[in-house]
Amino acid sequence: MPNQLKKSLWTVLATAACVVSWPLAAQDRPDWSGVWAMIGGTIFDADTKTGEGGSTTPGVREHPPYNAEWEAKYLANLAQRDAGTFPDPNSFCGIPTGFPRIFNLPDVYEFAVTDKQVWIITENGPNIMRIYTDGRAHPPAEDMWPTHTGDSVGHWEGDTLVFDTLSLHSSESGNTILDRTGLILSDAAHSVTRMRINDNGQMEVQMTIDDARAFTAPWVVTKRFRHLEEGSRVYDYACNENNRNPIDPNTGWTYTTDTEGNIIDRNPGQ
Repeated sequence: MPNQLKKSLWTVLATAACVVSWPLAAQDRPDWSGVWAMIGGTIFDADTKTGEGGSTTPGVREHPPYNAEWEAKYLANLAQRDAGTFPDPNSFCGIPTGFPRIFNLPDVYEFAVTDKQVWIITENGPNIMRIYTDGRAHPPAEDMWPTHTGDSVGHWEGDTLVFDTLSLHSSESGNTILDRTGLILSDAAHSVTRMRINDNGQMEVQMTIDDARAFTAPWVVTKRFRHLEEGSRVYDYACNENNRNPIDPNTGWTYTTDTEGNIIDRNPGQ
């Protein structure tokens, strides 16, 4: 066969292979499209919760495997929560929620799956998390610094996304908590997360969090999300357009204001 004919044949075959392989690759990716909402309230770990009520209810707490030092820190946060003076970073507009609290928000979600990345996008903003699935590793330690969502790299095990997250802010910096009971992590926190659609059609997110500074054992937390009806939309959300929860810098008390800016509740100590 003449060389020119061989080249032409290989060109046709290569083109055909590309045409065939692209939709197959797309088909292999799970369909996580649409709008999702968290199931349950904003207690981060409902399985270890004690007490009746929500994350801001006095007496309610969770039981991560804290060591004695970090259990004492959590108890101090709970006492502030009970007094209504615990500062939630989300009260300051424009600060991202961060990971793993990004999976513990009352507003809706979108999960975008692409060839090389998965994105977690929340209506409660500004929050977006990027998980790289293109085969890359974490950057060298000298090229990483603590951020709200850390650095995440992952891979697919069938229809399950498995990703590893490092380089998170320490909660001691005041930038991030896990919920309004005052759950916290150190800058040594590391998570392996498994995301899939379970047999009930729910998005299931299982996080195994280890923290060499704060924990005595790994902490496994599972969050679930339900798929909203087709055609549901996600809208912009920016609390600086309606910031009704200023914090008193002297007491730490979070106020609520009316539409004219007048305080409609008072520090119980006043």
